[in-house]
Amino acid sequence: MAKIGVEQSLTDVQEALKERGYDVVPLRSEQDAKGCDCCVITGLDTNVTGVQNMVTSGSVIEASGLTAEEICQKIEQKLR
Repeated sequence: MAKIGVEQSLTDVQEALKERGYDVVPLRSEQDAKGCDCCVITGLDTNVTGVQNMVTSGSVIEASGLTAEEICQKIEQKLR
């Protein structure tokens, strides 16, 4: 199953993904995102400096305004 990185504060999303059989990795640092097929972030850490370091080739989903179910659906669409 796919490896999904999820920010630590999104515990409902982590649980929903685990129930669907995904390998869930808590994102504590950018190193945790390496090797993930997809990452789910809160969007609270907005990049105000304009510097971008790409650490994953997978999709990134911003969770703000979405339910855990909607996030799971987005992940499944991206992984098809």
